[in-house]
Amino acid sequence: MPRYKLTVEYDGSGLVGWQRQANGLSVQEVLESAVERFCGEAVTVHGAGRTDAGVHALAQIAHLDLPREASPDIIRNALNHHARPAAVSVLAVEPAPASFDARRSARGRVYRYRILNRRPPPALERGRVWHVGPLLDAEAMQAAAQLLVGKHDFTSFRDTMCQAKSPVKTLDRLDVTRVGDEIAIEARARSFLHHQVRNMTGTLKLVGAGKWRVAHVAEALAARDRRAGGPTAPPDGLYLVGVIYAPG
Repeated sequence: MPRYKLTVEYDGSGLVGWQRQANGLSVQEVLESAVERFCGEAVTVHGAGRTDAGVHALAQIAHLDLPREASPDIIRNALNHHARPAAVSVLAVEPAPASFDARRSARGRVYRYRILNRRPPPALERGRVWHVGPLLDAEAMQAAAQLLVGKHDFTSFRDTMCQAKSPVKTLDRLDVTRVGDEIAIEARARSFLHHQVRNMTGTLKLVGAGKWRVAHVAEALAARDRRAGGPTAPPDGLYLVGVIYAPG
């Protein structure tokens, strides 16, 4: 059975996340239903990251095995046709070797969190950013973010229901930048704990608002206790922007 790699974009608003669930429509279900309408057989679509309800993706990667070969353009166009009206779009389809696994082959993942930092609420970006009215100090947030970079026990920044075997992760990069009214927090690691990016974002927001000192973030990390960390930022502003694989 030929294997294909998919690059997928989606608006997570109104979806229960990537993984198929009984309590609502997921991205995986949208794609699997589209594939079945296209080829007449049930096929499992495997994603690189299990984004939560309300979380978006600019370039989620997935793979699937089809019962027969087809042109990548035909597959892409057919899946997009059958995925309607869900806000899920297959951007590209590529033939992949049988050894390729969207999740296990990934060397890294990049997430971006968007904060709209202005008094007026969003109109066009509603559901796609975290609206924070009071002015945030992005420079202080960047200084605090650097305290989290590296290999650490991130217990203070993972969901209490996280099922990962170990809380130890290596955070390759965590950068905070401001352009106009928008603050972007970009994180890169091989993998993340459940809610790790949103919990780090909620913590950095406290620093930006002047409620926490920069050093308080290091103290929270060292505590290895979720109660020591900041609040969980809402899912609206979180995007999976890329998945990294070895060249070739």
